[in-house]
Amino acid sequence: MATAHTFHIPVMGIGFTADTPFKVAHLGIDSVISLVDDILLEKLRKMYSEKFELPYHEISDKVEDFRAKRITSYLNLISDLAEKNFQALKNMASKANNDVAAYVNMLPDGLRLKEEFKKLTSKGFDLSEIKKWASKNLLMGAIDVNIMTKVDKDNYQKGEKLPVEYNDAHAALRGFAQSKLESSVVLSAGMNPRLYSYMAQFEDFFPNENAQFKKRIILKVSDYRSALIQGRFLAKKGLWVSEYRIESGLNCGGHAFATDGFLLGPVLNEFKEKRNELHSTVFEVLKQELLNQNKRVPEELSFKVTAQGGVGTNEEHEFLLKHYNLDSVGWGSPFLLVPEATTVDAETLGKLAKAKEDDLYLSDISPLGVPFNNLKGNTKDLEKQKLIDKNRPGSSCPKKFVALNKEFKETGICTASREYQHLKIKELESMQLPLNEYKTKYDKIIEKSCTCVGLGTSALLAYNLDTKTEGKGVSICPGPNMAYYSKVMSLASITNHIYGRENVISIPGRPNMFIKELNIYVDYLKKKVEEFRVNVNSKEEKYLTTFSHNLKQGIAYYQSLFGHLKSAFSEGQASIFSELKSNERELIQLLASLQSQSVEVLERR
Repeated sequence: MATAHTFHIPVMGIGFTADTPFKVAHLGIDSVISLVDDILLEKLRKMYSEKFELPYHEISDKVEDFRAKRITSYLNLISDLAEKNFQALKNMASKANNDVAAYVNMLPDGLRLKEEFKKLTSKGFDLSEIKKWASKNLLMGAIDVNIMTKVDKDNYQKGEKLPVEYNDAHAALRGFAQSKLESSVVLSAGMNPRLYSYMAQFEDFFPNENAQFKKRIILKVSDYRSALIQGRFLAKKGLWVSEYRIESGLNCGGHAFATDGFLLGPVLNEFKEKRNELHSTVFEVLKQELLNQNKRVPEELSFKVTAQGGVGTNEEHEFLLKHYNLDSVGWGSPFLLVPEATTVDAETLGKLAKAKEDDLYLSDISPLGVPFNNLKGNTKDLEKQKLIDKNRPGSSCPKKFVALNKEFKETGICTASREYQHLKIKELESMQLPLNEYKTKYDKIIEKSCTCVGLGTSALLAYNLDTKTEGKGVSICPGPNMAYYSKVMSLASITNHIYGRENVISIPGRPNMFIKELNIYVDYLKKKVEEFRVNVNSKEEKYLTTFSHNLKQGIAYYQSLFGHLKSAFSEGQASIFSELKSNERELIQLLASLQSQSVEVLERR
C-alpha cells in the first residue's frame, strides 16, 4: 500500500490512539487502533455518533457476539468519518482551514508531490485545478488495528465455556475481518497458533486476482528468527505477512520484551542482509499452501520492513531509512504530547511534559508478567496505593481483559485483581516465611496494577465521558524517549521535527537512540544478575550468559558501524565511543560476576 509519509504512529496503550485515524488519516498519516477494550470503543462510537448526528444503536453485552460486533461497528464508523474528512479536504470543502496546503506542507521535503503543488500554486490559487490535482494525487493514511495475541481470554456464558472463536483476541480479529476497512492488523506480543490458524477462515486475508489484499497482516517482532518462524507458520495457512514491524525490545513504550539481549541495530542489519532470504523462504511455503487450498497463486508478493522504538531526531530517522532500507519508521511516545493526533487527558498530558529520565522506568506492574514502561506518579498507581494503605490491595477488575491466571479458578483471574491478591496473600501467610522474605513476596503480589482499565481511562476523561465503572485512575506507558520532550506540540511541529525542519527537543544531552537502548539493556542485565545472586539456577545462568554474549556482539557491531560512518552522527561520535567503551567494561564485570557466582554454587554442591 502506498504511503505519503516515511513515519507512522504505532498503537499506544488502549485508548491513546483509539481515535487517532479520525484525527490524522485524512492528512496521509498511518496510525493504529488497539482492539483490547470493546467497552471503550462502544462508548467512543456513541460519542462520535451523537457529535455528528448519526444513528446509534447500542450493542449491549446481552447481544450474541457483542465484542466482535462492537469492534466492527466502531471501525466502520471511524472509516466513514476519516473518509469524509479526506473527501472534504480533496474537495476543498474547508478552504478557510487550507487543509490541502497543511497536508502538503507536512510531507517530506523533496517529494515530487510537494514540488508539483508548489508549481501549481506559484501563480495563484486556482481552486478547480487544485481540486483536480488533490483528487488524483493525495493519499489517505491507513487505519490499522492492533491485537495483542496473548490477551485471548476464554469467555463463558451461564457457566459454560464458549467455543474458542469467542475468546477475546479471536473476537477482536473477527471484528476487524468483518469491518469495511481495507488495512492491516498488527499482531503483537508473540505467537498465538490458534489465532493465526483462525485468520485463514477470512477470505479478505488472501490475495485477489491482482495480488492485492483487503486485509493485510503486520507482524511486530523483536528479532529475525521470530519473524522467520511466524512468517513460515502463517504461510503454511496460506497467509502472507505484508510487513515486519521491528521494535526495540526495551527502548519502547508499553510492554517491553527483552528477548535474549538482541539490540536494535544488529537486528535491523540482519533483516537488511537476509531480506531476500526471508522473502523467498516464506513465499515458497505460501505458494505451496495456496496450491493445496486450490486458491490463486500470485506471481509475486512483496513486504515492507519497518522499525520503531526510541527514535527521536531527524538524523536518526533518516539513518534508519537509508542505512537499513526501511519503508517507514514508527514515532510513538512523542505523539502523546500532540493532542491533534492522540487522546490524553489534561492532567496526564501535564505529567508527561514534565517527565524527566528518572520519572520513566521499567516496572513489574503489568498483570501479564512482562516488564512494563511506566511513569512515576501516574494516577492509577496512586489509586492502587490508596487501596494498599487501606489494607485492601487489588482492583475490582471491572473489565477482566487480562483475567488469564488459572492458579485459583479455571475461568481465570487477573493478577491485579483484589480477588487474586487476597487469595495469594492468604497462601503466602500460610507459608510462615521469615519477615523479610514474606515482605519481598508480598510486595511482588500487590505491585500489579489494573492496566487494562487504566490505559483506556485517559480517553474517557479527555472527552468528559462517564468513568463510573472504570474510576478516574490513568495508567500511561511512554518509552524512555519521552524524557527529552517537554511541551505539548502541534501536529505540524512534530512532523517538521521528524523531517528536520524544526527542533522540538529542548532537553540537552539526549543520547543517540542506539546508545540509549544499550544503556537500558545493561541496566536490565545488572538487575537480573542481582536477582541471580539470590536465586541461582542453571536455566537462569544459561539465559544471562546468552544475553551477555549477545550484548557483547551488539557492542562490537556498533563499534564497527560508527567507526565506518563518515557523516551520520559525526557530532556525537566521541560521546558514542565513550559510552560503548563504558558499557563494554561494565558488561565484562557483569559476566565475571555471573561466572564467579556459578563457580561458588558448584563448589558448595
